[in-house]
Amino acid sequence: MKDIIVIVILVLILGLSAFYIYKEKKSGKKCIGCPYAGSCNGGCSGNGCGGTKE
Repeated sequence: MKDIIVIVILVLILGLSAFYIYKEKKSGKKCIGCPYAGSCNGGCSGNGCGGTKE
């Protein structure tokens, strides 16, 4: 019974993550999780949009 609960929780987490990525990509964001994603040119490198240092 414990195995089924763990599997259901993992499937739920993976499903919600996939849905979030799908929703963000559909809205036009290129860099998911980037604070500048709405106006980004797609070159985020973790230190700001377009790879420029802040």
